[in-house]
Amino acid sequence: MKNIIVLSLFSLTILACKQESKKEYKHEEDIEEIKSTETIKNEIPTTAEAIADANGYKNWEKVKEIQFTFNVDRDSSHYERSWRWNPKKDEVTMITAQDTLSYNRKDIDSVSLKADQGFINDKYWLLAHFNLVWDEKSFTSKHEANAIAPISNKEMQKLTIVYKNEGGYTPGDAYDFYFEGDFKIKEWVYREKNNTEPSLITSWEDYENFDGIKIAKAHKRNEGDWKLYFTNIKVVTE
Repeated sequence: MKNIIVLSLFSLTILACKQESKKEYKHEEDIEEIKSTETIKNEIPTTAEAIADANGYKNWEKVKEIQFTFNVDRDSSHYERSWRWNPKKDEVTMITAQDTLSYNRKDIDSVSLKADQGFINDKYWLLAHFNLVWDEKSFTSKHEANAIAPISNKEMQKLTIVYKNEGGYTPGDAYDFYFEGDFKIKEWVYREKNNTEPSLITSWEDYENFDGIKIAKAHKRNEGDWKLYFTNIKVVTE
């Protein structure tokens, strides 16, 4: 709901004074000082940007293709599927034991829709720290300087993001990212539809650097015999 704000004559007067004050700068040094201040403000990264940058986001522009296999072990069962993704052209190839499917994400049809849902899920696990920048207009966020991580019970920083209720395959979902001073994610909580109770809690571990792109290759649940991990990771750069 949008609030209607009624401005008093006093408020309008203050506004007019502020507008007039902008015209009072007559010297070039005044203008340069304003520009310098604005530049500094614009260069201060958000928490989401700081996390992405700490994990090599500046190197993403050089990535021509990324390949990876998404694996989940649960008790005695194993599931996997592999992907090749050209991010510049948004071309995706899914490889499973049963099938191989290639498609372009700009042209999703009924055949590629289910595959794309799987791709978005698996890519999010792989590169959630970059999705914090890619999706920045799709969620609201809150940063806490001191919070207790759910698995280690260590005091860490916490970034909570809540996706808007429209767009994407899972609108309204929420994530709590726990990290320390190096801005590398250590643990996270997934909360479906922004419920207060966690839907899934896992670690982020076994980080490896792939041509400047830092990826956590393993995620373990806080309970039960369950592990999600990545193999056959290959980052092809230009």
